[in-house]
Amino acid sequence: MTRLRIATRASELAKAQSRFVRGLLESLTSDIEFEFVEISTAGDQDRSVPLWKLEGTGFFTTQIENALKEGLADIAVHSFKDLPTFCDTQLTVAAVCDRKFVEDAVIARGKGNLNDLPAGARVGTSSLRRIAQLKRFYPNLKPVTIRGNVLGRIAKLDQRQFDAIILARAGLERLGLAHRITQVLDADQFIPAPAQGALAIQTRVDDEFARGLVSRLDDKTSRITAQAERMVLEILEGGCHAPVGVRAVITGDDISITAFLADIDGSKYLRDTVRGRAECWQNLAGQLGQALLGMGGREILQGITRK
Repeated sequence: MTRLRIATRASELAKAQSRFVRGLLESLTSDIEFEFVEISTAGDQDRSVPLWKLEGTGFFTTQIENALKEGLADIAVHSFKDLPTFCDTQLTVAAVCDRKFVEDAVIARGKGNLNDLPAGARVGTSSLRRIAQLKRFYPNLKPVTIRGNVLGRIAKLDQRQFDAIILARAGLERLGLAHRITQVLDADQFIPAPAQGALAIQTRVDDEFARGLVSRLDDKTSRITAQAERMVLEILEGGCHAPVGVRAVITGDDISITAFLADIDGSKYLRDTVRGRAECWQNLAGQLGQALLGMGGREILQGITRK
C-alpha cells in the first residue's frame, strides 16, 4: 500500500485540521495509508513575544515547508493565512479546501459580547489587525497581548486573566468549541485576516502523484477569494507586522474585495472596496492594494516600520 506523510504543527488545532484533510483524502482513495509528521515551528517555540515583534515571516510554516522540501513529508497542511505571500518555487499549494467561517469570534466571560463589556475590560488578542479594529470600534476596551494555542488562550480566559478573547471562528469550529463563542463579529465591519478560514495543502512541485491526488480537493471559489486577499496583502507588504484586513466575496460571476489598513492605534484607518468580474480578481486586487497605498497607506506603513 502506498504511504503518504502529512506534515503538521503539533498544536491541537493544526492536528484537527490535518485530520480533517486526511479524511477528505481517504474519501478519494482506499489504496493509500496516511501518517502524520508533527513539526515544531518557530512560532510554537517562542510564545512570549508578540508575533509582530518577531523577525521575518513564516513563523508557523517555514519548518513545515523545509520538511516537505527535504523529503521528510509528502503533504503539508497549513492555515492559509499563515503562509508568506511569496512562493517557494519547489512547492505548490495544490489545493485550497472549501472555505467556511471567515469571521473573528469572541469568547467573553458571562456569555456577553464586546458591547456588553465594561470600560477598561481586558480583551486578549495576538493580532495587530484585531487590536487596531478594537481600538477603532470599541475604544472603551483594552486590548492585551495573548499568545499560545487556542486551548491555552481559553484557559487563560477561564482563569480570569482576560474579560474576553478574540479568535478565528474557523479554528473554534474545527476544535468542536463553537459552543464557547459568545459573539461572531460582522466580517463586513471587523474585517478578517487575508485567507482566514482557508486551509492550504502544499506538495512538492515535482511530486506528481501527491500533487494530483491533493488537487482533487481544490475548491475554485475558495482559492480565488483567498488568493485575492493575499494579493492585496502582498502589495501592502503587511504580513504580521501591520494592521491589514481583507475580505473577498464571490456572488455569481462577480467578486467584491474590501480591505483596510490602519496604524497600530486605529486612529489612521483606510478602507476601500473594488467590484468586478471574478475572473478579473488579480487586476481588482492589484487596484485595491495600490488605491490604499495612494490614500496614505505608504505613510502608515512607514510609520509602523519606524516603531
